[in-house]
Amino acid sequence: MRKLLTPLTAVYWIIAIAFYPAISARSANKPSKNMHPQERAFFENKIRPVLVKKCYSCHSSKSEELGGKLRMDTRDGMRVGGESGPAFVEGRPNESLLIQALRYDGLEMPPDEPLSEAVIQDFIKWVEMGVPDPRVEQPVAARKPDTENAAANPELWSFQPVKNPSPPSVKEQDWCFDPIDRFVLSHIEQAKLQTTHDASPVHLVRRLYFDLTGLPPAAEQVETFLNDYEQHRQQAVTRLVDELLASPHFGERWGRYWLDVARYGESNGNDGLGRNPTFPHAWRYRDYVIQAFNDDVPYDQFLTEQIAGDLLSAQTPAERDRLLIATGFLAIGAKPAKAMNVNFDMDVVNDQINVISTGVMGLSVACARCHDHKHDPIPASDYYALAGIFLSTETMWGYAANQPLTAPETPLHILKAKTHYVAPPDSGVKPVVNKRAQSRKKKPKNVYPAGTALAMGVREKKKIVDCKINIKGESKKLGPQVPRGFLSACKVAQPPELTDKSSGRLQLAQWLTSADHPQTARVMVNRIWLHLFGQALVRTPDDFGVYGERPTHPELLDHLAIRFRSEGWSVKQLIRAIVLSHTYQLSSFCEAEILEADPENRLLCRHNRRRLDAESLRDSILAASGQLNREPARGSAIANVDELVNKVSNLHLPHNHRSIYLCMLRHSDPPELSAFDLPDSTKPVGRRNESTLPTQSLFLLNSPFLVEQADWFAKEVLSDPELDESGRIHLAYRRALNRTPNSAELERALTLIHDVDQALETEFSQEELRRVAVWATLCQGLLTTNEFRYVD
Repeated sequence: MRKLLTPLTAVYWIIAIAFYPAISARSANKPSKNMHPQERAFFENKIRPVLVKKCYSCHSSKSEELGGKLRMDTRDGMRVGGESGPAFVEGRPNESLLIQALRYDGLEMPPDEPLSEAVIQDFIKWVEMGVPDPRVEQPVAARKPDTENAAANPELWSFQPVKNPSPPSVKEQDWCFDPIDRFVLSHIEQAKLQTTHDASPVHLVRRLYFDLTGLPPAAEQVETFLNDYEQHRQQAVTRLVDELLASPHFGERWGRYWLDVARYGESNGNDGLGRNPTFPHAWRYRDYVIQAFNDDVPYDQFLTEQIAGDLLSAQTPAERDRLLIATGFLAIGAKPAKAMNVNFDMDVVNDQINVISTGVMGLSVACARCHDHKHDPIPASDYYALAGIFLSTETMWGYAANQPLTAPETPLHILKAKTHYVAPPDSGVKPVVNKRAQSRKKKPKNVYPAGTALAMGVREKKKIVDCKINIKGESKKLGPQVPRGFLSACKVAQPPELTDKSSGRLQLAQWLTSADHPQTARVMVNRIWLHLFGQALVRTPDDFGVYGERPTHPELLDHLAIRFRSEGWSVKQLIRAIVLSHTYQLSSFCEAEILEADPENRLLCRHNRRRLDAESLRDSILAASGQLNREPARGSAIANVDELVNKVSNLHLPHNHRSIYLCMLRHSDPPELSAFDLPDSTKPVGRRNESTLPTQSLFLLNSPFLVEQADWFAKEVLSDPELDESGRIHLAYRRALNRTPNSAELERALTLIHDVDQALETEFSQEELRRVAVWATLCQGLLTTNEFRYVD
């Protein structure tokens, strides 16, 4: 591996790396309707319940005596503060009085007993986030949501029945390739604007490869498409799209999007005690998701398998195992420390309700755990109607990394088919549960023979129960019992009936996938549009509630939802229709008038330039260097580890498979991805944050991974002895950027090669090593350019 950058190469890097666009700091005091949905969810799920339970009795408008003259029931009350000053300093938890008081550092709040370390960490994170707070100036008295009149309330658009609008008439009918285009063009014509020109074939082929497979095209693939496009144009695009949809890499790309929604992780995450126990069997769910997208499992079936796969019939042992693995969707969530949490069982239920409501319906149902929802038509009784379904379900996560204070041990699904991957016998590694049984005085309850294939998931409990309302979210303070059921404001013509014979999970899946459910299809087509355009039709993809954004093209959203359902809930078919539309094939470059008239591109007059996500960036680097192993990886690095993440030297073992197969530990990201906005996998995430931080530039400069791949890239460039320096530069540009350099770029690259060669002459005694180092400088420069990291 090369040494650290020399002064000359360091100067080159400063010039070669395209500067990131500046981002403005978000104001935590912004209007609540503009708050990021993830910030709102964090406050509602983590902060508000604690303030209500622990602080309002002494620090609210209803307090008999206002403690320290500090109001904590409004946003501005905490900002102004009390006798000791403001409660916090945004972004600086160590300087915030609130955090000092929670830590019992000088001040002691709450005075009766300290909060758990996990809750304190939530408040620290809240301050680090900038204290996002959706509360209004004056506290609003809770009122029962108007579920009966939801359909008549214009604010509750997502609860309205999905309509089947006819594509509107447009002036330029010949411009439209698909009805999608007519919905888009109609808005543009009404605004008296025009679309930009079509994307160049080079930009289009690169866009299609990344959008459908997450990988860049090889130089030969670009050349093949360009030749076909020159003769047949739309037929060439159609042929390429069909080829990419049939690629096994499609499932790796689109499966990763679903894993974000499913809050996929291979460890529990920090449980509040600094522990991060592993889930050594979670990877089977990852592989299920990838295969489901490759097989184009209808979305309604895909959801049903994940919610109630154990209740479905199967023809073969392999099919039975697949359905059991699918239920890992409900089991892989992060768990609190059991010994510290009297609400443990209800916290598990809350996670399951949240992943279904947010992930499938785009609604924050979990906010109704402590009280009727503050703004959406979701009473607490609806929350506990769903809770009964999951209280009647046994969640199976196994034995979480030999740690008695975390989630208690449960059984696992035993897979019966003989085709499942397990650690080979000659690996010298015994199954996790047997290893623990040998090392602990107190043996686990569930010990399986060596070589047993196991999976996380759920199954029915023997006793089916309805849930009682937990007053203020406390499982020890019970109110009236609520029959199991669904959301009352989501009107379905023939909702399935629940009986005392089963939990109701299968009926829940049937309700969600009913032909007239108002949210399910809309939410999914909105997610698909987001990943193809970089922005969704509803720009808050996880929030279709009152405070979520309204759709920019409501008729188009409903058209896509109807089309999605009528075409068999086929994800591939919907993606195919969208990418073959003229709207998708527009350029991301446009005239100044268009940019000035619609800077946010809400009208879709152009395409959006997008930065590669973390996985695609790493995979593209490996592809350019020639080191990408395109075969699926088997198993996981943690499949045979029984220690805590923070007690193991390194579970992120190097491999050159695609990034989706890296070990995805909560709060311990793969080092090659950690700088580029991976979600923390504790909550469903439909749209990742896109930050611009110095650590990203430092990664591109100094990462051992990038330096190593640049060396391999250089060796590829130098491998053909017939090429001269200009030929090698052309090869490097084609591998990295899918194009050849222009004359100015070629001249600069030649100058760089000569200058670096002279600078390194005394540093390397062997000429061959020096040649690699010289060319690796150019290669690393190409890998860090904006052009490499962005898709037009």
